[in-house]
Amino acid sequence: MRRLPRYLAVFLCALAIAGCGGQRAAGPITSVEVEEVAAVEGLAGEELSASSTGLGDDGDISGRSLAQVGGGDLLKQRVVYFEYNSSLLSELGKAVVKAHAQYLAATATRQVILEGHADERGTREYNLALAEDRALTVAKVMQALGVRSARIQTVSYGEERPVSLAHDENAWRLNRRVEILHQ
Repeated sequence: MRRLPRYLAVFLCALAIAGCGGQRAAGPITSVEVEEVAAVEGLAGEELSASSTGLGDDGDISGRSLAQVGGGDLLKQRVVYFEYNSSLLSELGKAVVKAHAQYLAATATRQVILEGHADERGTREYNLALAEDRALTVAKVMQALGVRSARIQTVSYGEERPVSLAHDENAWRLNRRVEILHQ
């Protein structure tokens, strides 16, 4: 009988350690997580403007004004790009994901597949994990903005499906992406 508290303490420690490692599945997220994601991603109740996207006063995005990119033009963008070794959304990426999430929330029958990709640098396993993290980031933001998790599917391709086969920064920049595919 004296060993029971000791076994219980060992069991609880093992359980705590096991819970700290690993990643959470892409299932539904809690309301606390929704608030955290929205706050971190800068999406909590904001309208898109040059100041909210961090594009500067002129709102320039590769020669186009923010007005041209806003609304329907954001829905035409089906790819969100990421920085090297990162799964954080850029300001433009946030705007694109927000536009797609609003569209999906307004259309109850559409599904979305989020395909995560990485450039060729790093091991195959690392790139698969990074690409999955990128797809899950987009999925969590969409869930935070009202898209049910049952309508979102994530796939990780890692470095296996590059859009550019060159071996330079321009090619790598194009390959670090999540493709948003409506079904």
